Amino acid sequence: MKRSVFLLTAVCLALPAQDIWQIDTAHSAAQFAVRHMMVSTVRGHFGKIRGTAKFDMADPTKGSVEAEVDVTSIDTREPKRDAHLRNADFFDAEKHPKMNFVSKRIEPAGHGKLKMTGDLTIRGVTKPVVFDVEGPSNPISDPRGGQRIGAQATAKINRQDFGVNWNRALDAGGLAVGNEVTITIDLEMTKR
Repeated sequence: MKRSVFLLTAVCLALPAQDIWQIDTAHSAAQFAVRHMMVSTVRGHFGKIRGTAKFDMADPTKGSVEAEVDVTSIDTREPKRDAHLRNADFFDAEKHPKMNFVSKRIEPAGHGKLKMTGDLTIRGVTKPVVFDVEGPSNPISDPRGGQRIGAQATAKINRQDFGVNWNRALDAGGLAVGNEVTITIDLEMTKR
């Protein structure tokens, strides 16, 4: 019995020290940008994002990230467009109210930068995506004595890869909605 306890303790001490960081939903945002009618860019965000990150600040590449976005919280500053984006033509929020990301690998990409590869699920379709990450920042103490870090992650996806196929041909040529979507995630996280 004593030997088992000793071995378990030795194994635990050999594991990397990973902290758990909770996404602060009030100070984080999931945003997107897509071309409209081939002449401008429409931007929007999802107001509800949550999740956790586990990593050792000395080596974030050994960590992992899981995040969930509430599709129903979409906001493009135009209520009719938001309603259309929620319906079956785009996100089908009634059947698929959440988007999820689960990291699979984190690699260094220069000073203060990482490449995070993982599985992104939209409309029930899961595809690998690579995010370029700035950060995480060094931890700071907040006024309540907790610790906070920040990061920004950006990726480009083809919306049709996830079954978001709706479009309309324009009389002058081209399409109403571009296929390439830029995703930007601004994160502030608190240490648990």
